[in-house]
Amino acid sequence: MFFLFGFGSKQRHEGPGEVRTCARCGNTTQWARIRRYRQLSVFFVPVARWGRRRFEVCGICGNTVPA
Repeated sequence: MFFLFGFGSKQRHEGPGEVRTCARCGNTTQWARIRRYRQLSVFFVPVARWGRRRFEVCGICGNTVPA
């Protein structure tokens, strides 16, 4: 019997976030909302997802903060 499975992290863009000033680069921009999670897939079909977290990402330097 042959099983093809995968394990890894995925992220999904959820749209625009708040306009804020980045602590790392000092620029004021609109940040992007990202949802990051881990998943297990069997035959390229997602079977289980866990560890879901939301972040906001700076559009200039990539700094992340929890949303």
